[in-house]
Amino acid sequence: MNSIAVFCGSALGTDTIFAEQARLTGEMIAKAGKTLVYGGGRSGLMGIVADSALAAGGKVIGVIPQGLADKELAHPDLTELYVVQDMHQRKTKMSELSDTFIALPGGSGTLEEIFEQWTWAQLGIHLKPCAFLNINGFYDDLIRFIDVTATKGFTKSRFSEALIYSNRIEEILQQFEDYVAPEPKWGKQERVELAI
Repeated sequence: MNSIAVFCGSALGTDTIFAEQARLTGEMIAKAGKTLVYGGGRSGLMGIVADSALAAGGKVIGVIPQGLADKELAHPDLTELYVVQDMHQRKTKMSELSDTFIALPGGSGTLEEIFEQWTWAQLGIHLKPCAFLNINGFYDDLIRFIDVTATKGFTKSRFSEALIYSNRIEEILQQFEDYVAPEPKWGKQERVELAI
């Protein structure tokens, strides 16, 4: 595990603990000697994670769609910045660059990004772990809902149980090291190529 993708809000949220934990997340990733991969923005929790990783001497790779870069939303001081055509290419590139995925608090974009990676893991497109940094219970209701999808027969329990939840970034990083991927949905298979 050398690179960690972080999905999070481009806003700060209403509780200062979100920014505090985003800052700690970037710092811990850098101190662990890992590369941060994220959406390339300079605002909200996204900017805080990137700034703290850079301040701690870490490598930070951003991936941003051209439309957002044109609006001057790209972080200007990253180690590397990929400017891609659209949001789909952004997610594909982040997946290719990353060994693991973490969702910090965020809105629909954050959820869409982490859920796509979790879905790809179930299909065997990749076998990488997905985690939720559950700051102050932010994801409690979502975790309960995921359990409902399993108990109602729409998610195999091995996939819901493979998700990592913690309110401590240190614990998530450790669980990444110990992660064993569940068997994909239709058994062992060759990697599915993504159409870009």
